[in-house]
Amino acid sequence: MSLDRAVMMFAGFMVLLSLALTHWVHPAWAWLTVFVGFNLMQASVTGFCPARIMLGRLGVGRPRSPEVTPL
Repeated sequence: MSLDRAVMMFAGFMVLLSLALTHWVHPAWAWLTVFVGFNLMQASVTGFCPARIMLGRLGVGRPRSPEVTPL
């Protein structure tokens, strides 16, 4: 999975999680949806995305090293 797709999947997951928490836990969780939306807008304008940095440091999007086969 590419890093860009992982960021989109993470953002979608956070939106759905915040909606579920808003519905079943407390209405104040709607602020998480606001935060995710604001972060998506600022990332599109500035190019700075904390989720991309975090996922990149975790190794998402890097090609796997080829497996070494014994001779």
